[in-house]
Amino acid sequence: MTRDPAVRRLDDWGAPELRDLANEYGTPLYVLDLDRVARNFERVQAAFPNAAVHYAAKANAGRAVLSRLATEGAGVECASAGEVERALEAGFAGEDVLYTAVNPPAADLDTVVALARDRPELTITAGARDTVDRLAERGYDGRLCLRVHPGTGAGHGESVATGGDASFGVPAADVPALLEDASDRGFDVVGVHAHTGSGLSNEDRESHLAVVETLASVAERTTVDLEFVDVGGGFGVPYRPEEPPLDLDPIAEATREALAHLDVDLVVEPGRYLVADAGVLLTTVNTVKPAGEQGTFAGVDAGMTTLLRPALYDAFHHVRSLEPDTADREETAVTVVGPVCESTDVLAEGRRAPEPDRGDRLAIGNAGAYGIEMANQYTSRPRPAVVALEHGEDRIVRRRETTEDITAMEEP
Repeated sequence: MTRDPAVRRLDDWGAPELRDLANEYGTPLYVLDLDRVARNFERVQAAFPNAAVHYAAKANAGRAVLSRLATEGAGVECASAGEVERALEAGFAGEDVLYTAVNPPAADLDTVVALARDRPELTITAGARDTVDRLAERGYDGRLCLRVHPGTGAGHGESVATGGDASFGVPAADVPALLEDASDRGFDVVGVHAHTGSGLSNEDRESHLAVVETLASVAERTTVDLEFVDVGGGFGVPYRPEEPPLDLDPIAEATREALAHLDVDLVVEPGRYLVADAGVLLTTVNTVKPAGEQGTFAGVDAGMTTLLRPALYDAFHHVRSLEPDTADREETAVTVVGPVCESTDVLAEGRRAPEPDRGDRLAIGNAGAYGIEMANQYTSRPRPAVVALEHGEDRIVRRRETTEDITAMEEP
């Protein structure tokens, strides 16, 4: 298997090639390298050689991503009925699909239960006793996994440390009894699942291990013969240029050791790790505004409707000018802002960078995860196009929206 560098930095992307794509397809534009996605999957599979690797589709559920990973032999973890439908349409078999229901709406359960009738290999994960009851009310008695609330979490911020959030999963102490009750009611109980959080770093290794050990304890205490233990994903990537990449091997080794005494298969669910550094967002400077001691404001055609993470999580994304003469420009503090009339529409604040000019092309790194997936139409702004790079070729895999797309659902 290919063992490429563990992270692709923004500076590793060729500026001339990105400028050419911006010129050909316009901006704002997401660029996604599907070959890099495949190599990232290979890296996870190499670290967890005997595990089933299920891609967490919420990171980027585009058909091109899903189809490539299905071809590579990945499974998929879906957080909604819509993701299940998209995964099946992209080529995943029912046996490759895990549906993780978090407080699922009735329509979601109706859809997935119907899909499972024709695909009994599909697995539904329930995060509450009430969800198990709702599945039974719909006549479902197929493959069932229970999500465990481990009581500890970690990640790149409080808002994504899901292992410590009681809204996710059944308290660990209650899980063995619920597993046995579900089995007695006729469900095919196959596994337990937990998720530490999103964006795990090397410093979060102990928190991840604590969650794995909680899952091991649950599996030990139940009389149900489980097929697998799903330790989730959340494997992080370095968003800042100076941050080291995540070392997967120690995490994988510790995970295997914690479960070695159990006769169960291991499942992992990477999402961001597979797609984040495979994507960049290209944007164009349209307004340059000197702001005294605050440096220079560069207004661009991308914003919080294009890339929501900075506004939602105060997330950092590296920004780089793609212009060939940047070495000749004076450096200043540059704040990159979008076109939305909100004070939170800031993509980068006070970065040391070459003085921008109107018309400059900028690239924003690590945009392959939760970029186009969280893009929205606030202030009636059409969502951007997505270009895929694969086998030396580029192609549009999501067309640029128009105002007509925004209003198509409206009735007079």
